[in-house]
Amino acid sequence: MIEPMRERVVAACDGASKGNPGPAGWAWVVSDDTETPARWEAGALGTATNNVAELTALERLLTATDPDVPLEVRMDSQYAMKAVTTWLPGWKRNGWKTAAGKPVANQELVVRIDGLLDGRTVDFRYVPAHQVDGDPLNDFADRAASQAAVAQAAAGSALGSPQPPPSPDTPKASAPRRKAPRRTGGAGSARTLKAKFPGRCLCGRAYAAGETIAKNAKGWGHPECRTAEA
Repeated sequence: MIEPMRERVVAACDGASKGNPGPAGWAWVVSDDTETPARWEAGALGTATNNVAELTALERLLTATDPDVPLEVRMDSQYAMKAVTTWLPGWKRNGWKTAAGKPVANQELVVRIDGLLDGRTVDFRYVPAHQVDGDPLNDFADRAASQAAVAQAAAGSALGSPQPPPSPDTPKASAPRRKAPRRTGGAGSARTLKAKFPGRCLCGRAYAAGETIAKNAKGWGHPECRTAEA
């Protein structure tokens, strides 16, 4: 499906691997004009690394969007982003070898992405993953990729799939702390102890050293007199 003509498309993509390598999945999501998820797709990769899943997600996103429309891609993978922006030109000059002279990892995926990027305007934006107030598009893609990795099944808006469930890796926002009610001198509200010295309760009666007493708003006295103060 080709994206309807727009001035700019904002999207996110993500990959997941449960074990790295392990059961893996990929996902992308395209927003509407309000940056709300409007169209998405996710798929399984069998056993793969996280880097393969991240690159596959980007490849599928680029394939699914109109190359004539500027695209903003939000990602939480530093590797995938640097692979196709920072490192790729040097790899090509070196005959697809790293600076250490080793073959570039995941070369086939990187080459396909390089071809999909040719001649189009793409702005890559890094967003941290699993944040309480993180980027909602990246969070959506993260959840969809994780679900695809676990279920090893395709999903997406074209399939009528429900939105992916919340990720267990994203911390929940802390609920506002409720202030504890102030305790007054009502019955059962004060601790008791043994009196070290004799004294007199607010009721007027004396208490002896060693007798159990309790703290009231106006001093120490008999525990049963804690309700006597006004």
